Amino acid sequence: MRRKRRGGFIMAGRHFLQIPGPSNTPDRILRAMDQPVPDHRGPGFGDIGAKSLEGMKKIFKTRQDVVIYPASGTGAWEAALVNTCSPGDKVLMYETGHFAFLWSNMAKRLGLDAEVIVGDWRHGADPVAIAERLSADKAREIKAVCVVHNETSTGSVTQIPQIRKAIDDLGHPALLMVDTISGLASIDFRFDEWGIDVAVTGSQKGLMLPPGLSFNAVGARAKEASKKATLPRSYWDWEEMKGPNEKGYFPYTPASLMLYGLNEAIDMLLEEGLDNVFDRHARLATAARAAVEHWGLEILCAEPGHRSNVLTAVMMPEGHSADRFRRITLEAFDMSLGNGLSKVADKVFRIGHLGDFNELMLMGTLSGVEMGLELAGVPHEKGGVMVAMRHLTGNGAAGANAAA
Repeated sequence: MRRKRRGGFIMAGRHFLQIPGPSNTPDRILRAMDQPVPDHRGPGFGDIGAKSLEGMKKIFKTRQDVVIYPASGTGAWEAALVNTCSPGDKVLMYETGHFAFLWSNMAKRLGLDAEVIVGDWRHGADPVAIAERLSADKAREIKAVCVVHNETSTGSVTQIPQIRKAIDDLGHPALLMVDTISGLASIDFRFDEWGIDVAVTGSQKGLMLPPGLSFNAVGARAKEASKKATLPRSYWDWEEMKGPNEKGYFPYTPASLMLYGLNEAIDMLLEEGLDNVFDRHARLATAARAAVEHWGLEILCAEPGHRSNVLTAVMMPEGHSADRFRRITLEAFDMSLGNGLSKVADKVFRIGHLGDFNELMLMGTLSGVEMGLELAGVPHEKGGVMVAMRHLTGNGAAGANAAA
């Protein structure tokens, strides 16, 4: 379907969806989902479900159980909390941005004592601050530490192994829960090796699917905690999933066509190789950041080692509206960029460079941004696109300095 812009002109070509999720769904996945609705209780469906459940273990890099819900990532947040906690339990959250803030608000609404370490929205979670708070918890009342791996609102990455080490060095029994909704399948994530107890993700980011599926990866300590947890749970109950999942089925109607797409997405990721997927994201992200820096604009994430390979959040110069720039770019070039959320509303725009994404798509995106900056009258140094192009055709493989 073609879009109209202001003045009634028809916009030819495909819309450029360059928000940091939902990401673009490749044709191969769309074709895989173009199936008659199956009998989700029938004899053949178990093979579909089993492939999804086993395949996601490879993506999470775990031998532990994975649970799949028909839900957004918000549902998987709730599942992580209600399966492991009891009313009044203390959980420690680190506010790296808008989504970490929302997760902490959910914990409070569920009846948990959510203590929030407030960050500056320009870095990942600070392991030192977490260690200091856990060290002061002499009674070991904190039941879980909850952090966001890749904060979609700010483009900051939390170094999960450092958080695990901070907990372990103190011998603190708190569970480590990680939101990797926008990180999984785009930047490195190692559930078992990093000692994560519960991980949360969704279908619409690195997995390249439409929104509609959410996931928990569940470690042994979290399973033990769930036996004693007393927060109400029914739809989200891991135990209800266990029996049916063992045969590839689900206790209620699954998002069956989405599972066809998920299996295709898993195949695509494993065919490319996860390390190659991560290297590709690093290479393209480094080129995007090079363009932004040449333009003379400031990247919201202030720590280079914490900068995300999933997206780049760009700060607008003082006195200029990010939303106005985004609107002008959309109307002129039919490209959607991510908006700033809550504390950074109208102050930043976000460039998504994740999922089924390559060099030519990046160059189209950066060209649209640079032309949009010109039309919107945003002060910048021209030529950022050329800088990115030189990076990709020269020493573009040097993406190792990007966050992973």
